[in-house]
Amino acid sequence: MNRGCIQAVVIGASWGGVHAAMRILAGLPATFPVPIFLAQHQRYELESRLAMVLSSRTAMRVLAPQDKEPIAPSVIYVAPPGYHMLIDSSDSVALSCHWPVNYSRPSIDELFYSAGHVYGAATLAVLLTGANEDGAEGIRYIQQRGGITVAQDPATSEAPAMPEAAIRTGCVDHILSLDEIGTFLQQQVFCREKK
Repeated sequence: MNRGCIQAVVIGASWGGVHAAMRILAGLPATFPVPIFLAQHQRYELESRLAMVLSSRTAMRVLAPQDKEPIAPSVIYVAPPGYHMLIDSSDSVALSCHWPVNYSRPSIDELFYSAGHVYGAATLAVLLTGANEDGAEGIRYIQQRGGITVAQDPATSEAPAMPEAAIRTGCVDHILSLDEIGTFLQQQVFCREKK
């Protein structure tokens, strides 16, 4: 299944997601050639500590972006607590305070919709552990746009409800364990980059 070059990876997670994201991101090289956008459900705080925590566990640069932050390769953008993180068609990140979606802000669905709209078939979406259904409709939209979709194997999830909801849509291309996801990302991005 050749869908062209991957231009962006979007990851969504909730309950148990910090640990899951750290395991995946820890294995990625500093030269990972595309941006990664992470929406992790967080309680609102004055500042985001998640970007700081992740930056100590990965070779990639990690940012909690400002509104209109330019998008660059080899950077992990972490949605700040209390904001939806959206990908703008002007190659920048947009932050929004609009109402919560699936009781969440940041919302995984909102990130995935924006990624699918901007990158289309060049999007690779990953939905990790979580306790609600946020991200399932975003997975559906990205697959409809021709992107690649991945769900964490519910059997390896601390909270299986989120990946199970995505799988029920019938729009998940790959169901993988945490240990398989990082390798899969590198295979998809680096192999497609060379073609």
